[in-house]
Amino acid sequence: MATVLVDTNVLIYGHDPANRAKQLRAIEVLDGLHANGTGRLSAQTLGEFFAATTRGLRPLLTVSKAFRQVENFGHSWIVFDITPLIVMEAARGVRAHKFSYFDAQIWATARLNQVPVIFSKDFNVGSIVEGVQFVNPFDSNFDLEVWI
Repeated sequence: MATVLVDTNVLIYGHDPANRAKQLRAIEVLDGLHANGTGRLSAQTLGEFFAATTRGLRPLLTVSKAFRQVENFGHSWIVFDITPLIVMEAARGVRAHKFSYFDAQIWATARLNQVPVIFSKDFNVGSIVEGVQFVNPFDSNFDLEVWI
């Protein structure tokens, strides 16, 4: 079983009833990774989750509920800090691989913490960049049993 870094979009879909199929898949993925202890998050992911779920005219969560979710993730998952080394590696990822900066920071967090897989819908699915594989858990061919 490989450890997996979970991107923000998976956390958000877990709280978004607008797409019930993606919500159910996100919940299944998060529950599975948490249950077997292979899921990882980054401080960046938690911050993005809080911001994304509490903004706009119709936020997905109240500030209080989003805070409780962030608190829950922070206490029950391994969460990687964003360090100066991760920022420098992310900048290198922008230059070398043409990632957007925040995507590069997710990649750098996985790479420098020796996490070989990122679950996200936002990367070039199936690609492997310097030892980090990108997997879309919302793809129709995705099989959670392979990863847990």
